[in-house]
This record gives sequence, structure tokens and C-alpha cells, in this order.
Amino acid sequence: MRINPDFYALSAIELAPKLLGMQLCRKIDGKVIKLRITETESYFGEADTACHAHKGKTERTKILYEHGGVAYVYLCYGIHNLLNVVSGDEDFPQAVLIRGVEGFDGPGKLTKALEIDRMLNGENLVTSNKLWIEDDGCRFNYKATKRIGIDYATLEYRDKLWRFVKA
Repeated sequence: MRINPDFYALSAIELAPKLLGMQLCRKIDGKVIKLRITETESYFGEADTACHAHKGKTERTKILYEHGGVAYVYLCYGIHNLLNVVSGDEDFPQAVLIRGVEGFDGPGKLTKALEIDRMLNGENLVTSNKLWIEDDGCRFNYKATKRIGIDYATLEYRDKLWRFVKA
């Protein structure tokens, strides 16, 4: 069953662990592929120096200021498209990076496998017939750890335990 729109109103910190075990769904050429989410990371507000919105609203980051339930897809290192789920209330930038799904460890690998690119940036995950998340009740035990690849962030935000991994 598709996630209820109200679910996306949770903060990124609350949403990230709750997404573990849910199915990331992608329709490609009439076929629906469903893969279980195994790893997520939270990015929370302009104060979070690891969040793309930490310097304010820009053309690139304006999607982070939307109401929860849309996809934020960006190009990382000029190579990999990465998928984030925007969450929370409008005008407070936050999102959950989908870092892994069963069979594909790493956010670039999963987007390549599911043909997720910047054409899906802004896609409404509640109503889309291309990209959405389903909850069939599967839950994983998980551990919370420091986020990966954010050496540019301040120490306070590098040390946040905002990465959630299937145990």
C-alpha cells in the first residue's frame, strides 16, 4: 500500500528510520520494480551544515522547501544521481537520502539500477505512477550511525547519528 501523504509530514529525523523495510517502487517500461529500503540518512534544516539547504534557498535546493512527499534528485560528483525524499512542513528544508535497497548498496548504484535521474526531481511520491514508496508492514531492526561523506560539515553535524542501517 502506498504511503499515506501525512507520513511524509514527519521530520527527516523521524522519517528516515521508519522508511527502512518499505519498498521503493519504480515503474520502467510498464514493469514495476520494488526493492526494500535498507539504509537512509537524514538532512535537517539550514542549520545542518551537511544539508544542501544550509546556505539557504537556491534554484537547486528549492525543492527541499516543499511540503514532504516529493523527490529531490541531484547529481553528486558529476556522476551519480541521488534520491532523497523531502519531508516535513513547507518552508523548512529537510529530506531523507535513500542510501541503499536490497541488492544495491550505495545511493548511486540504486538510482542507476532503477533509472532514477534528475528528470524525476520534484516527482510527487504520493501520486506518481513512475516513482513511489509502499508500506507492506515489513520492519527491520536497525542501527543509527554517523552520516557518510560529509567531511565538509561542522563537527557538530558530522557527529549526528542520522544514518540508519538495517542491522
